[in-house]
Amino acid sequence: MVKRNHPIARHWASLGVAALVLAGCSSNYDWAWYTVLPTHPQGWRNIKFLFTGFQWTVALTIVSIVIAMVLGIILAVMALSSSRPLRAASRAYVEAFRSVPPLVLILWVYYGLPVLIGINFEPFMAGVISLALADSAFQAEVFRAGLQSIERGQHEAADSLGLSFSDKFRFIILPQAVRRVLPALGNQLVLMLKMSSLVSIIGLTELTRRANELTSSIYRPLEVYSFLVLEYLVLVLVVSYFVRRLEHKMGANQLMVEA
Repeated sequence: MVKRNHPIARHWASLGVAALVLAGCSSNYDWAWYTVLPTHPQGWRNIKFLFTGFQWTVALTIVSIVIAMVLGIILAVMALSSSRPLRAASRAYVEAFRSVPPLVLILWVYYGLPVLIGINFEPFMAGVISLALADSAFQAEVFRAGLQSIERGQHEAADSLGLSFSDKFRFIILPQAVRRVLPALGNQLVLMLKMSSLVSIIGLTELTRRANELTSSIYRPLEVYSFLVLEYLVLVLVVSYFVRRLEHKMGANQLMVEA
């Protein structure tokens, strides 16, 4: 039997190939990797400066994905409702926010929405609103598919126990649906992490914004942005690792229950 390569190993292999390609490029470029090397004084200062954007990237990703998931669940329930107005409202929301590019939505929320409601948003809040709205449309479809995949017998068993709709949804239907759509939710979390870089355009000092500022200061775009690529790669690998661990754990628990 052929043994599959671990996904993380494949990512690191790709990074190694990219590094070799960069190192072997035949050009007259004056390489200055010391500007992002922790063993060099200037490189260490630059790295510490770049890392000051880490907390904003993580905070923006976590807050936005949580809000998007809550909105997605609500929209999914509306989409499966017997009420035609609720179904229509859910469909209109999903189609509208799925059609707008996240970057355009960020600019509209930050510059346009305050004109309508008279409230100015800080870059972080504008980023959270924009990313949550953009991602919730996709989350709604993910949860709708998960809820629809639950067998009719599960609903009937819950009804026979006399559970209310809210109890049946919280304790019976939703946990099973989340387990089934967990890989898709993991993909949305990775996507949210990458989309957080778009908020740099309105001044949030996350990882990408810090890289832009450092590039403007030391004029070393290749070195700085290569380090930025490495930062996002490590973040995505860490997120992917824990998502897979969670998938395995939930799958193992389900097998134990079924056994």
